[in-house]
Amino acid sequence: MAFSSPQGDDDSGLMAEINMTPFVDVMLVLLIIFIVTLPVIQHSVKIELPKAASTASNSKPETIQVSIDSKGQIFWNSTPVTLDEYIAKAREAAAQEQIPEVNLRADKKVMYDLVAQVLSASKRNGLTKLGFVTEAP
Repeated sequence: MAFSSPQGDDDSGLMAEINMTPFVDVMLVLLIIFIVTLPVIQHSVKIELPKAASTASNSKPETIQVSIDSKGQIFWNSTPVTLDEYIAKAREAAAQEQIPEVNLRADKKVMYDLVAQVLSASKRNGLTKLGFVTEAP
């Protein structure tokens, strides 16, 4: 650190200045050291990795449309079902290799109790990918 003392008639007092040049020099030296040693650190162990080929699965899981109308009727892909039939179909769908997604459409006048029963039955039987379908205002 450099300090300057007042000289002559100047009454400005002591002025402290930080000389940044040594700090910059140290940082540049450290940067060069890290650049030189990094390739040595990364390639210190030579191993041969196994080769494998795989293809990405582009098959999308089935989507099931579950609807509940204002009267409380449940529809499985436009087919009317009771709650017990829905539970059986949900169990069958969850047993598939790829678990399907469920899109739930419920009328705004339907009792929430029925929607909660359908959601609970879906989750309990293995259908965990649930989505709510709404209309934009």
